[in-house]
Amino acid sequence: MSSPPVVLSIAGTDSGGGAGLAADLTTFAALGAHGTCAVTAVTAQDTTGVHRVVSLSAADVQSQVVAVLQDLPVAAAKTGMLGSAEVACVVADLAAGSVPLVVDPVLTATSGAVLGDDELVTAYREVLLPRCTVVTPNLDEAVRLTGLDPDRPAVEIARALHEIAPAVVLTGGDPWTRTCRDVVVDGSGHLEIFEHPAVPTRNDHGTGCTFSAALAVHLARGLDLHAAVTLAQEFVAAALRVAAPWELGRGRGPVAHVLTHPH
Repeated sequence: MSSPPVVLSIAGTDSGGGAGLAADLTTFAALGAHGTCAVTAVTAQDTTGVHRVVSLSAADVQSQVVAVLQDLPVAAAKTGMLGSAEVACVVADLAAGSVPLVVDPVLTATSGAVLGDDELVTAYREVLLPRCTVVTPNLDEAVRLTGLDPDRPAVEIARALHEIAPAVVLTGGDPWTRTCRDVVVDGSGHLEIFEHPAVPTRNDHGTGCTFSAALAVHLARGLDLHAAVTLAQEFVAAALRVAAPWELGRGRGPVAHVLTHPH
């Protein structure tokens, strides 16, 4: 058997196991990839919210990323919670260019906790996003990154973000509607709306991390953006369906990362 693709996650921990590195590494495993990681922050977190964040220094993150890249054949990388502008700059210098880099610009937790300040937003705009392969924000994150009014059409916001990043997947959709719509702008500027059935559930903690992690795995396998987005959407939808009846925690429960079928 051939070796599995190696994917690197640069993100924070989630002690509740639903998002962050927990979501990334379990998603990598579920899709047959070998997961590696660089920890950017340690959080005290559960389904109800983020209660404490201990951030690592840029040097700490840098040493982890260097250790992985110098030893393992990383085929793709993704970012989650970075925590500071300094860490964003380190990631841009070390992880961009040689392999596909998926940037999930984590600025706000599912619970509403703010995880990124204005300096980090500036670093995303000026340093990291221009060097990434694709950025995967939700609507709130895209609004912060572009500065546009949230009432503007999602297509306009995605196109504005494409002026900063090479490709964009603007994820969105109310789980209590019938259809979710993701706006995708590829490297050539072609815009397409990907529609998929919504999954009514309150167990949606970690969906953004899970989607970007799945996207990174499929890009690591050499798929184009269109195919990778389609498969990542299918994986997240399956994870949501499996977890829908779960009763875990007092808040918004996790999706089922490893109980889905990768193919």
